[in-house]
Amino acid sequence: MAYLPGVGREFVKAAMDAPFLEREEEKSLAVAWKEQKDSRALHKLASAHMRLVIALAVRFRHYGLPVADLVQEGHVGLLEAAARFAPERDVRFSTYATWWIRASIQDYVLRNWSIVRGGTSSSQKALFFNLRRLRARLAQGTHQTSAGDAFQAIAGAIGVSRADVELMNSRLAGSDISLNSQLIEDDSSTSAERMDFLIDDRPLPDEIVEERLDSDRRTRWLADALKLLSERELRIVRERRLSESLVTLESLGDRLGISKERVRQIENRALCKLRKALTRAQEGAAG
Repeated sequence: MAYLPGVGREFVKAAMDAPFLEREEEKSLAVAWKEQKDSRALHKLASAHMRLVIALAVRFRHYGLPVADLVQEGHVGLLEAAARFAPERDVRFSTYATWWIRASIQDYVLRNWSIVRGGTSSSQKALFFNLRRLRARLAQGTHQTSAGDAFQAIAGAIGVSRADVELMNSRLAGSDISLNSQLIEDDSSTSAERMDFLIDDRPLPDEIVEERLDSDRRTRWLADALKLLSERELRIVRERRLSESLVTLESLGDRLGISKERVRQIENRALCKLRKALTRAQEGAAG
């Protein structure tokens, strides 16, 4: 077997040199471990199948994870298989262990391939591990297949929705990128990071809540202050200050039957009352 980065040559050599077990010897070792918890029997059984672990782990190295970790997770699956294996059944241990080894490696890949948690259902796992293969098979067909048709075909083959296929395809298109990574790869400490372009200029949540509370308080103060005005003062203030379409002094004076100068005087007096009432309310809140 070729050199595997991160996996010791001696370890690989020992796995490859381990003798194959005959069916009866394999069964006797499995029985000794299951019934007597003979650790030496487990060690011999596991050692004889480490080449299987390595062979399965190598198939998943294109996901960018350390091969040594994949082998280690496969070994965990191998031990799990040994714990669950039923020697009385007419099944070779390697056949049974293959499922557990592959499942253990696949779980590790799903947990560590991306910080974004992917689907954990059996259909989502099948989609994750078979999408590339199915996509390549469709691309090798005799007829040109559009992306949409390919996604639909894959969805039908695995038993998921087309939207799931499109989402998984986009996830597999690229690996995770740190927001603290520099946009320009150099040794300069002043190089911009991706995080610099994700600045949100909107107020912080606590500022939004504070502004909302202040707004409610000011609205309540204003409502209480308006109660201090006379009916005519209140009408003038509302039409001159609180209306979207402001009324001129002259037109308002015509409606009230007074001069525009008198309207100005009443408005100023009402505003003075409001100012004093609001100041008292603010000082009371501060005290």
